[in-house]
Amino acid sequence: MLRERILTALVLAPLVLCSILFLPMIGFEIAMIGVLGLGAWEWANMSGFVTRQTKAVYTFIIVAICGYFTFAIDVENIWYQGQLNSLYHYILGTAALWWFISLLMIIAYPRFSSFWRTRRGIQGLFGLLTLIPTWVAIVSLRTSLYDVDSFYGASLIFYVLGIVWAADIGAFFVGVKFGRTKLRPKVSPGKTFEGLMGGVGASSLIIAFAALHYAVDPSRIWINILIGGLTVAVSALGDLNESMLKRCAGIKDSGNLLPGHGGILDRIDSLTAAFPVFAFCYVSWMA
Repeated sequence: MLRERILTALVLAPLVLCSILFLPMIGFEIAMIGVLGLGAWEWANMSGFVTRQTKAVYTFIIVAICGYFTFAIDVENIWYQGQLNSLYHYILGTAALWWFISLLMIIAYPRFSSFWRTRRGIQGLFGLLTLIPTWVAIVSLRTSLYDVDSFYGASLIFYVLGIVWAADIGAFFVGVKFGRTKLRPKVSPGKTFEGLMGGVGASSLIIAFAALHYAVDPSRIWINILIGGLTVAVSALGDLNESMLKRCAGIKDSGNLLPGHGGILDRIDSLTAAFPVFAFCYVSWMA
């Protein structure tokens, strides 16, 4: 399993790097639609859509919404930039609210879960609130100051990836070595409080390095720490949320597309929470 995980990562990492840095913007947007389309298919499976037809319809809805945004922005240019920014900000704000609700669901689980776990429509709505804002967040960050510096947005994406991956790695190793106190055993038995603290510590190093590298004004360091810390905390929420849905569906992995890793959602679950919340905070307080 470890060998498969490493080999898969060695293939995926260069693809991700090249896509973020070198794809033209419309190509990047379409590539992200493809990734989230695969995630939508897996989400449909977790939500109880059992036939290929219903899974395809659900996936098409999410792909079509993101595709319409791409068409409107890059082909027809039917929205003024200000209107587009307002729409994106509204979507990201809705996502931030959804992740707060998700936190309450995880704290309460399994109480009240019978209301939504047997209703495919409600779980499907959860997917819309998760996957569409993720696309909006990634595209918003990638296009940030694009006319001034075409790689500035890429650096924002790498920043989020860096702190989330550092948190995952720190949580894994600290959790394995020192983990004793279960975080939410009814949701994800393997997650521990010690692992969470290890993840926060590891990500803090990335946050501090970024602040030094970009020579952040001392008066604004606190807001960088706040947003970075919030992003890391919410990334753990994304992981727990998917674990909760998989537990309700009675499955271990969201899919089997990635050898050694499971499905697409198993790899991006943390990012589906981290990107929208970071982008919302960035647009609100830092842009």
